[in-house]
Amino acid sequence: MDKLIYTAMTGANAAANRQAVLSNNLANVSTNGFRAELSTYRAVPVRGDGSTTRVMAMEATSGFSDLPGAPQRTGRAMDAMTTGNSWFAVQGLDGTEAYTRNGSFEVDSEGTIKTNTGLTVFSDSSAPLTAPLGAEITLGSDGTLTAKVGNQPPTGIGRLKLATPTADDPLKRGDDGLFRTTSGDPMPNDTNARLQLGVIEGSNVNAIETMVGMIQTARQFEAQTKLMTTAEANDRSAAQLLSMQG
Repeated sequence: MDKLIYTAMTGANAAANRQAVLSNNLANVSTNGFRAELSTYRAVPVRGDGSTTRVMAMEATSGFSDLPGAPQRTGRAMDAMTTGNSWFAVQGLDGTEAYTRNGSFEVDSEGTIKTNTGLTVFSDSSAPLTAPLGAEITLGSDGTLTAKVGNQPPTGIGRLKLATPTADDPLKRGDDGLFRTTSGDPMPNDTNARLQLGVIEGSNVNAIETMVGMIQTARQFEAQTKLMTTAEANDRSAAQLLSMQG
């Protein structure tokens, strides 16, 4: 019974955690550049004298699906989608450099280039990009930004930082939904990275596949809770037998 309780308890906990991951993925099915989060688990023996026969389900190293999201053509001058595996560099809420695939940009009231979610966009020198107020901004396929004010000739205001992760220092998702390198060091600017203009990258979440996964996980959770109920009934029956006299 003791072994069954460990197996069922941790199995139910793993199913609940996976359901939370799938729910978050489904909630972001329309989020620009969203990468579906993956969850994996492994069986680990419980440490301690007399406990090595007990096994717990533990979360293994989880990652994200690196499949690109479907391109969505907008025709907007400040919308862009990176080609290949390059990412846009932005400033996270904690002040550190982070990376996103959301390429929908705009200029705020102070002239700072930001994503449509309010994150400051970094230049190829890892500094915030600013534009003259009231200027018409044009984005080039290499990430170069030019500004035109009135009848004045266009002038360059900088270049978006486009970075490509390597196998030696892959990206990992942060609690804020942005991505950072495993080492925590900023990635170098990739001068070979290019953009598709007038296009934004959609979420790579497959809504149907995710919903099917949620149904399967719910059934797994029910099965684990039934096992715990069975273990409780077995324990009660065993206690009654041991208490019998004669």
